[in-house]
Amino acid sequence: MRTALLQSSGRPGSTAENLKVLDEAAGRAAAAGAGLLAAPEMFLTGYAIGDDIGRLAEPADGDCADAIAEITGRHGLAIAYGYPERSGDTVYNSAQLISADGTRLANYRKTHLFGCFERDHFTPGEQPVVQAELNGLRVGLMICYDVEFPENVRAHALAGTDLLVVPTAQMHPFQFVAESMIPVRAFENQMYVAYVNRVGREGEFDFVGLTTLAGPDGVARGRAGRGEELVLADVDPAFLAASREANPYLQDRRPGLYGSLV
Repeated sequence: MRTALLQSSGRPGSTAENLKVLDEAAGRAAAAGAGLLAAPEMFLTGYAIGDDIGRLAEPADGDCADAIAEITGRHGLAIAYGYPERSGDTVYNSAQLISADGTRLANYRKTHLFGCFERDHFTPGEQPVVQAELNGLRVGLMICYDVEFPENVRAHALAGTDLLVVPTAQMHPFQFVAESMIPVRAFENQMYVAYVNRVGREGEFDFVGLTTLAGPDGVARGRAGRGEELVLADVDPAFLAASREANPYLQDRRPGLYGSLV
């Protein structure tokens, strides 16, 4: 499945403008044959928008989700995107996957919040593995800091995730995550990992870009620079199956030795 990764910070504070950016990117991605477009963490509203997070937060089935479902249907591809999710009085840092026919396939709430900014504005989610079937692949969702915990990604591997989509707001000086950690996560867990980042300065944060799609051989199939960019790369189920057959990490595990981890 050709996968498009939108490296952009959109227009912080304006869901209307960000929907326009997403619509335009979906058109370009579909024209290139992509079956999935992934956007960064909090793409729908902007990341460093302070108390506007609470004002702009919407339910998973809110107006913006309906607008994105219309975009997926018009362009004929699925979209994964980050947004602030309101559930009653609680706000989560979430990512949602909507299919090409407008069906809401999966909604994930970030389980590991990074820094005081996130802990001040969000409640952590409690479900570590969220998956959906898409175009013959088992797609999992995770958000930014979550992928830096090896236990999190291994849980996805054991649950059969083929493509892990990670909307991200990775800032300076942590660019080593995109450069080094993401390919290693893909290799050690035998999956594709799509790490799609914001870019440029926003409030106190300087986002580093470097959006990456890494394969199960630890090789980046696509990697962005430091500017706005649409990265296209292929997720190949046949290559994934062959790689899993050749790499014994998951088969050679000895879970009985790992009790001290929990």
